[in-house]
Order: sequence, then structure tokens, then C-alpha cells
Amino acid sequence: MQIEILTADKSIFNGEATLANFPGKDGSFGVMNDHAPMIAALKKGNIVLTTSNGEQSFEISGGVVEVLKNKVMVLAE
Repeated sequence: MQIEILTADKSIFNGEATLANFPGKDGSFGVMNDHAPMIAALKKGNIVLTTSNGEQSFEISGGVVEVLKNKVMVLAE
């Protein structure tokens, strides 16, 4: 699935991942290919992506994630 992580200043990540784990306001959750459409609020924590190059982690202060048709858009603080 295609994942893009954006902040107010720049794009932090734009690429393919097989698994993404998020620090949701109501608890951590994971997203894989063909996940149902959703929008969720994020709290302070780490987004962990599993890519072909291994795991990558990004620390955020909060934000919002949208999942739609194997495209994941994160607007992070």
C-alpha cells in the first residue's frame, strides 16, 4: 500500500509499506493492504512501517490518518 506522512513543513515519508502501526487516540492499531476505509485521530507516539527495507519508525506528537483504497495519508504534528 502507498503511505504518505506529511507535517506542516515537509513530507517525512512517501512510499510503499506492507504494514503500518499507528498510535491511535483510542489505542494502537495496524493497517495492511485492503484495509477498510477509515479516518482516525493519532496521539503522541511512533508510526512504525514495515517496508521492503525493514522497519522504519517516525515519532509524532499527534495528527490524523486516512485509509482509502490502499492509500494511507497521515497529517502529523
